[in-house]
Amino acid sequence: MVWIACIIGAYLLGSIPFGVLIGRAKGVNIREHGSRNIGATNVGRVLGRKFGYLCFILDMTKGAIPVLVAGLLSDVIGRNPMELGGGDLWLWMFVAIAALLGHMYSVFLGFGGGKGVATAFGALVAMWPVLTIPALIALAAWIIVVMSTRVISLASMTAAAIVPLATLISLFIADGDASDTVGTSARLINASAPLTVTIAIAVLVLWRHRSNIRRLLRGEEHVVKSST
Repeated sequence: MVWIACIIGAYLLGSIPFGVLIGRAKGVNIREHGSRNIGATNVGRVLGRKFGYLCFILDMTKGAIPVLVAGLLSDVIGRNPMELGGGDLWLWMFVAIAALLGHMYSVFLGFGGGKGVATAFGALVAMWPVLTIPALIALAAWIIVVMSTRVISLASMTAAAIVPLATLISLFIADGDASDTVGTSARLINASAPLTVTIAIAVLVLWRHRSNIRRLLRGEEHVVKSST
C-alpha cells in the first residue's frame, strides 16, 4: 500500500503545472505564448529568466520530493543498487516515472503538459545512490551543449540520451564494489531496473521534443542569447 500511495502521489505532484501557475500569477497564459510549452525554457523566454529559473526549481522539486519520500519510507535510499531487492528497486523507479508522466500528461491540463527535463532531473538526482551520479553527468553534458551551441532543446535531448549510458557505467562500478555474496543473477536483475527506466525516460523526453527535432533539422530552432 505504501508503494501504491507513493506512485499515485508522485503522479499527482508531478501533474502540478507550475509553469502555468507562474504565468497565471503574472496575468499570462503561458500555453498561448512562445513555444506554448509549460516548462522552464518557455516561461523564461516569455516572462524573464528569473521566472524561468523559478519554474525549473519547482519542476525539479516535484520530481525529487516523491522519490525522496518513497526512498525513506521503504528504506531503499542510500543503499547499493546491487544489494537491493529487485522488487523494491523497480517500485522506486516507478515512483520516478510516475512523477515524470504527471508533468508530461498532467491530469490538471487534460493530460497535456511539458517535456519533462527538469522533473526527470529532480527524480533521478534524488535517487541516491542509484541514479544520482548519472543525473549529474547528464547535467554536466547539458551545460556543455548549451554553452557550445546555445540551443537548450539540443542540450536537453543530449542529456536525456546520456543518462542510460552513464547509468550503465555507474552500475558496472557498483557491481565491482558489491559484496561477493551477491550472485550474478541477482546483480543482473537489480541492474535491469535502473537501465530500463533510464532508457524509458530518455525515450519519453526525446518523444516530447519531436517538434524541436523537426525545427533543428530545418535550422529554425530557437537559440538562447548570451547574457554577456
